[in-house]
Amino acid sequence: MEYEIVNELWEHLSNTKLETALKIHSHVRLMASEFLQERGFLEVPPVIFSTVTDPLNHPVYDPSFEYDGTRYALTKSMIFHKQMLVKRFPKIYTFSPNVRLELPEKASTGRHLLEFTQLDLEVRGARREDVMDLGEDLLISILRSVKKTFSDELKQIGRDLRIPEKPFKRIRYLDAESEYGSEFESALSRKERSPFWIIDIPLDKREFYDLEKAEEPGILRDMDLIYPEGYQEALSGGEREYDLSRIKERIRKKNQTEDQFRWFLEFAKMGLDPSAGFGIGIERLVRYICGYSRIELVHPFPKVPGKVSI
Repeated sequence: MEYEIVNELWEHLSNTKLETALKIHSHVRLMASEFLQERGFLEVPPVIFSTVTDPLNHPVYDPSFEYDGTRYALTKSMIFHKQMLVKRFPKIYTFSPNVRLELPEKASTGRHLLEFTQLDLEVRGARREDVMDLGEDLLISILRSVKKTFSDELKQIGRDLRIPEKPFKRIRYLDAESEYGSEFESALSRKERSPFWIIDIPLDKREFYDLEKAEEPGILRDMDLIYPEGYQEALSGGEREYDLSRIKERIRKKNQTEDQFRWFLEFAKMGLDPSAGFGIGIERLVRYICGYSRIELVHPFPKVPGKVSI
């Protein structure tokens, strides 16, 4: 088995499509950093493992280990660390390696990697609309720069990269679900020609840390940005719950325990600040830019669900 895997890896590393993707990947990170730092953001180092991480709202295998009597988890996202950081620093971002051991059936989507890099950012005192506007500007800035810098490479791989215009369309989750059914994200992604937002996501579809709308109980002040052309989710984010009593209530509603999040809850006793933010997968962004059919084409050592990888 090792022989076949190593030979397959070498073929992959020799593919000129990978080389193009890696050049664009590097440029995307550079342009994102320049964009954010020009707007007063501070880059912070990523957290690789921690006593607390994102529980996610879909089933994954739990990558955790014990060290010196304490249980640690590999980072699924830095959501809790971002909330802690903005108590001290008003605008932060990080390029966070995330490990999500997705179930093997996700292998067929072409969109999932077991390890990937997420550009994760958070802004103290921001509302959802503030970070949506920021996300639109960030994406447009990156796409324009890539199209200008890599025009020859994009032509070689047959990619006609469109630059979207603001404002992006906004669609309420329940409206999309009512019209297109449970697979509305896929249907709308294939239909639309520009990125668009899904907003006002029901409480039971998300984790406990996003803020519930006071004027519309059961609906959250959060959002997903969806790529067109069938590429689906680009980023996910929203406003954060910051009241300790409501956080505990939401944990109970998710049938989770306070003990699971005791480290974060202990910090929250000092008081959390209102904030909003999002995380955008770099590999998914590069895949969309390149127009590739499968996400493993953008990573030199892709970890695909259900497949042995080096």
